Amino acid sequence: MRFAAALLAALILWPPSGAAEQPLRLWNGGVTPPLQLADMAGKMHRLADYRGKVVLVNFWATWCAPCREEMPSIERLRQAMKSKPFAVLAVNLAEPPARVRDFLQSMPLGFPILLDADMAATQAWKVRQLPASFIVGPDGRIRYSYIGDLDWSRDAVRKTLTELLPR
Repeated sequence: MRFAAALLAALILWPPSGAAEQPLRLWNGGVTPPLQLADMAGKMHRLADYRGKVVLVNFWATWCAPCREEMPSIERLRQAMKSKPFAVLAVNLAEPPARVRDFLQSMPLGFPILLDADMAATQAWKVRQLPASFIVGPDGRIRYSYIGDLDWSRDAVRKTLTELLPR
């Protein structure tokens, strides 16, 4: 409970949406934590199963306005890279599945929405602000991170991700 309160406090202090976008930040935060969560249909997704692909792991919530604003650009990125070894895993923070389902009715997305009901994954990944995104390379290691909303469909972002793809 203390973690949830701290996360909410950090979100209140976070810069408003539309702040100048910074480049993806090289990761120096250590080992990639495991990720194993069920999606909305109950199917289990393990980050380890995506080895060989570049994976965007995005932590979000429906009550987070910047999270909602960046979702369409994540979907555009996924569409642009659908013929490449690339995947998106969107981790929802402890919201009731019905609320997430309602959100998805208004914004259909083609990538898995994983449910972190007990926030164990959020804590393991040391997420303190939303949205929080991590780019995992084909070797399973986090390569980049980004805190805040981002236009994921920008050419510069796509170029960075393409450079990580296996050859």
